[in-house]
Amino acid sequence: MNDRKFDNPVFVRAEEGLVEEIACLEDAFDFLDKWPRHRRGVIYETAKRACRRAFDRQLPLTVARDAFAGFARSAKILEEVSTTLPWMVGVKSDQTGGVAA
Repeated sequence: MNDRKFDNPVFVRAEEGLVEEIACLEDAFDFLDKWPRHRRGVIYETAKRACRRAFDRQLPLTVARDAFAGFARSAKILEEVSTTLPWMVGVKSDQTGGVAA
């Protein structure tokens, strides 16, 4: 499913203090499959169906990503990441990253 990556990942609050990156259809399916049954509803089903149809290439990947983001928003777990996270920043060119000899 490597070719099924989202242009922009969706960030969701998975647990207290833990933010999970949903970067592709596989991530979305994994997250949706773990979602508690008692919290599933119409918006959950719409997101799952959109992901399934995108996997089958019946819908554009952006539609599945937006449907998943809509589900996350409705479940109040969507994290708006407007700043660069530390793990997204590369090493500065003046740092070697090695150990002094």
